[in-house]
Amino acid sequence: MIGLPRGARIVIATKPVDFRRGGESLAALAREVLKEDPYKGVIVIFRSRRADRVKLVTWDGTGLLMVWKALNGAQFCWPPIVDGCMKLTAEQATVLLAGMDWRRFQPLEAVAPTVSR
Repeated sequence: MIGLPRGARIVIATKPVDFRRGGESLAALAREVLKEDPYKGVIVIFRSRRADRVKLVTWDGTGLLMVWKALNGAQFCWPPIVDGCMKLTAEQATVLLAGMDWRRFQPLEAVAPTVSR
């Protein structure tokens, strides 16, 4: 499972990309087309045409990081294919990358106690 830091800015490119692209090429695509810059800490998630593979691109402080994942015999649950991108929370993206339906994930809101014991 790929764990993402809580509060991270995560963007999904909703349109499939050519998966022969490397990290630098995907980072350039994110900057030029999506107007999101992985070199500034944004985690950009790209999907393949078959919807069974994913690539994440981000800057980790020392270099460009690209993570690739493929599901065996299954597909990721992707948002509709449109031009542009959409934002997810770190929890939703973690659920998506685990191969589950991220739309069904509703994080619980923590409520501070009113009286201490």
